[in-house]
Amino acid sequence: MDDLDFVQRCVKADKIAWEEFLQKYCRLIYSYINSIIRIKGHVFEPSVVEEIFHEIIASLIQNNFKKLKTYRGKNKASLASWLRQVTINFSLDYLRKNKYSLVSIDEPMQGELTLSEIIPYRSLSASEELVKKEKAETLTDCIQRLDLDDKLFLELNIRMGLSLEDLKNFFRVSRGVIDMRRSRIIERLKDCFKGKGFVLPE
Repeated sequence: MDDLDFVQRCVKADKIAWEEFLQKYCRLIYSYINSIIRIKGHVFEPSVVEEIFHEIIASLIQNNFKKLKTYRGKNKASLASWLRQVTINFSLDYLRKNKYSLVSIDEPMQGELTLSEIIPYRSLSASEELVKKEKAETLTDCIQRLDLDDKLFLELNIRMGLSLEDLKNFFRVSRGVIDMRRSRIIERLKDCFKGKGFVLPE
């Protein structure tokens, strides 16, 4: 049974399917909650992790499984990859709501990937503000076109300030793989920009 069929069973209130869902994905969700908390340098009581977990599960099933129904397997994304992104986003939102500081996407990350490296903005005159806004909207669109793993890479590297060495440990791959992935993401974003009519500095 593929992931879409499995989700369809779950959203139809198939108790056996839902129990299987929990058994199969609970550990993954807990793992990414703890990873995000650890990366952000926070220490919480186990009850807080439990609270985040239960809120994630509740968000999937509330309003007749509205959230879970949004899984479509786009770009061949597995249910596990989709849940990973849901968990990361939810955990980050939890930290924001509790007023934990997040790193600006415009702030240099220990010499690692920054948005200015992808799209180097210079000091703009008032007449160029419209172009700047259009570029920002285009960047958002280009990022949305990336697959889930690449969006996760950007989230961790840019917003959360994880170094490439930390990313190597997080994804459990070699540094060479991380460097190649970083270069590939930058090239994809640049190609997307050029495809939308923008000429970027080399």
